[in-house]
Amino acid sequence: MKDTVTPNPWRSLRTHTPARIGLGRAGISVPTAVQLDFQLAHAQARDAVLRPFDAAGVAAAIEAQGLPVLRLHSAAADRATYLKRPDLGRRLDAASQQRLDALPPTDPPDLALVVADGLSPLAIERHAAPFTGLLRATLGPTWRWAPVTVVEQARVAVGDPIGHALGARLVVVLVGERPGLSSPDSMGLYVTWAPRPGRTDAERNCISNVRPEGQPLPEATARLAWLLNEARQRHVTGVDLKDESVPEVPALDTSRSFLLGG
Repeated sequence: MKDTVTPNPWRSLRTHTPARIGLGRAGISVPTAVQLDFQLAHAQARDAVLRPFDAAGVAAAIEAQGLPVLRLHSAAADRATYLKRPDLGRRLDAASQQRLDALPPTDPPDLALVVADGLSPLAIERHAAPFTGLLRATLGPTWRWAPVTVVEQARVAVGDPIGHALGARLVVVLVGERPGLSSPDSMGLYVTWAPRPGRTDAERNCISNVRPEGQPLPEATARLAWLLNEARQRHVTGVDLKDESVPEVPALDTSRSFLLGG
């Protein structure tokens, strides 16, 4: 029986990437299996965004590591509001702010870790607790931690008022990133020196695509630890702190065309 799918010479590259390349075709359309796979990935991405956040489970997993945890909530009352009003996800609701303000004064901690559901609660449920354990072990005992905060309906900037209220020198926000069609569980890490309301994205460092199929947790932990140690020494993050934890990628040899093989 003749194969109705026309092979694509790019297909061999699919062993190196989850990107949708080399899919083949059936007539003028993509094969049925490819179309069904696309629809499944789209559904998984939508489910990741709309998934109810198991904040209690995440908090319990972090508490099991011996860290105190505070559960907070952004000013976005529910998921629909969160998606329509990004500004509300960047600040705390009144009850959460009061809870932070009522904490007894302590020596300023080095680090405030904020765990935020973001646009993929699935990413946080899968990766936040294991990552927290790796980071704690990597940084060692010289780092003084504030209570870890688990925040529902939250965006990156919610770490600024939290870090400020806790008096932390640095804040790290673990947040679920916007799902892609092959990455519904990608976690992002955002680092800010001297957090306070009004900080901009230019004053943060970001490590993205943290997940086993992207940037593995141990590698992301090592990069974050490098940034944190440098930030504590230099008192800066963002555009003033370049990530030099890994060697630079060699310049591309443009004298040859990989497409033509010559």
